[in-house]
Amino acid sequence: MTRPDHDLVVVGGGPAGLSTALFAAHRDPELRRRMVVLEKEPYPREKPCAGGLAGRADRALASIGVTVDVPSVWATGMSVALPEGGFFRRDPRGRRIGRVVRRVEFDHALAEQARARGIAVRDGVKVLRIARDEGGVTLETSAGTLRTRALVGADGVGSLVRKELAPGVATWRAQVLEVDTEPVDSDLPRDLWHFHVVDPDFVGYLWDFPTIVDGRPLVCRGAYHLMLPGTRADGEDLAARLGRRLAELGLDLGRCKKKRYAERGFSPFEPVAGPRVLLVGEAAGVDPITGEGIAQAILHGALAGPWLADRLRTGDLGFEGFPAVLARAGVGIDHRVRHELAHRFFGPSRVHYERALLAIPDTITLGVQYFGGLSVDKALLARVGLAIVRQGFAPRRPRDPAHGGTHA
Repeated sequence: MTRPDHDLVVVGGGPAGLSTALFAAHRDPELRRRMVVLEKEPYPREKPCAGGLAGRADRALASIGVTVDVPSVWATGMSVALPEGGFFRRDPRGRRIGRVVRRVEFDHALAEQARARGIAVRDGVKVLRIARDEGGVTLETSAGTLRTRALVGADGVGSLVRKELAPGVATWRAQVLEVDTEPVDSDLPRDLWHFHVVDPDFVGYLWDFPTIVDGRPLVCRGAYHLMLPGTRADGEDLAARLGRRLAELGLDLGRCKKKRYAERGFSPFEPVAGPRVLLVGEAAGVDPITGEGIAQAILHGALAGPWLADRLRTGDLGFEGFPAVLARAGVGIDHRVRHELAHRFFGPSRVHYERALLAIPDTITLGVQYFGGLSVDKALLARVGLAIVRQGFAPRRPRDPAHGGTHA
């Protein structure tokens, strides 16, 4: 049996894979010499993505001294448009909650941070086949054969590693279409992220995120469609839906470069670990209700990296304990909550959840603070909790649903 070349191979050089490597090396600096990250495309490579990066992810990276300095549009709040009204909420203290980045820049800069810390990051190397046995994992790649004691799958929605671990159809799948446009006069201030959820028959939402492309202030606009279990992938014409929204803004979809991609949502009932193999990031699944993935990928890596370093040190490579570790961690709880909300919000009770948001818009204020990794206002939390109890979880529409933050 061939002796492993590496202790750890990470397949996928996006936020999940690079964060896993960075946090593993931070826990065990010696591991840097016995670890490699494989990315199939040469950096900098395009990666369609709305680019919303929650502040809680930047804070996690900063905890190990990693700062990713790329062009960004910083946000202090969010806006929501619903069938019966709309509102926006900022952090009451005006703190930043996150930023919009371009993955072509962010991922490359994060890879350079890993390389600067002595981690081998090999881009332009595609994994072709994977085979596990009792002594390790063998990878056939475009650059030759590698053998490792343990393998991390951070290779996204179509994960080859996942197919080795657990072939099958995902519970949650989503289709996304996005474009970059010039700003228009009706756009909200550039420190707000806007979610357009006005059609009760559309399982998903449209968005407007201010962004910077080649130094130009633009707006990333798109449509996210969550395909509920049992529905067909071609059941929604995203181009027609986004085209109508753009036309309302005086924009022409036909003049835009369209970027289509798929997403895979996290389900607590699908495996994320097996003997010598672990999944992180979108290979494990992103938030199904919103499609948020960058922050969760980084936080997933922040959890998996140190855990892997410890298991490699002890030789305990069954990995059967990781799902329980994930379930107890903040990112795992986040995953489960979003999984449950997806079932509820896009189900028969949707109108009650929408009216609850209009009746108690400070629920979004708390969400903004959590999203940014900020200290949560405990008094506000108590008031919101009391309001939810009083409303009986199915609130009436208030006279003034926007509470000072109305827009159509």
